[in-house]
Amino acid sequence: MNSIILVAETGSDITPELASKYNIKIVPMHVSFDNETLDDGAFPVQKICDYYQKTGKLPRTSGCSPEDFIRAFDEIHEQYPESQILYLAYSAVTTCSYQSALIASEDRDYITAIDTKQVSVGQAAIVIAIAKLLEEHPEMSVQDAAHAATDLLSRTKMCFLPDNLEFLRAGGRVSNAVALGSRILHIHPCIEILDGKLVATKKYRGKMKKVATQLIQDYTNTYHLERNILWMVYTIGLPDEIRTAAEETAKECGFQKIQWIQAQGVITTHGGPAAFGIAGFSGL
Repeated sequence: MNSIILVAETGSDITPELASKYNIKIVPMHVSFDNETLDDGAFPVQKICDYYQKTGKLPRTSGCSPEDFIRAFDEIHEQYPESQILYLAYSAVTTCSYQSALIASEDRDYITAIDTKQVSVGQAAIVIAIAKLLEEHPEMSVQDAAHAATDLLSRTKMCFLPDNLEFLRAGGRVSNAVALGSRILHIHPCIEILDGKLVATKKYRGKMKKVATQLIQDYTNTYHLERNILWMVYTIGLPDEIRTAAEETAKECGFQKIQWIQAQGVITTHGGPAAFGIAGFSGL
């Protein structure tokens, strides 16, 4: 067992399989439906779409509480008393999770916390890369691992394309007029994660299959992404033909490996169904 245990939130969308493979501990964020609050990842994401269709409202999302982290940190420390904990956090400007973890880590000197300034697949890419590094170098200190994570997060590039702006409109993030125009004109804003914030940058126009492939080409060339792996994320409802086209485009761009993950409740609530995103590391 490595002397460092990695921790992330469910908002990273790290799959149970990857978490198990690399012994990554996942702390739940939360999704609230009226008076019912559930752990992210503990229910089918279709529930979010059904709730919106039924009520016209979106669920509310919330970050991990200090109690969530106290419970997780204490369980890890009890199981691995000699290990250090490296918590690689969901973007601190978007949720309270990072601050909650800092509160929980008081008087626990075996915890190191770093804000990845990423969400979803961007955060997952960093966490898994560090997990692989620790697997290759089990002697690595937590300080060296934290330094490696800091380097990676400075080079992590992530963006996503909503299929439409309906969920963003329902959440008050865009106006009715903008959402309607987007639907009529098939406009898909590229939402990039810049310094931890979700920022709409370039606008793509056309069917999702076309713009998803264009996004991969543009993003790969603009940021000179390393070709060893490209992470792809999707929300429920993305057609298989779009996933196939995205994979073919990534291979044409020279990516050696493609890693898909499905977004869970937090990301689905904000991005809506049939959204598509990518993440990778800049080679510059």
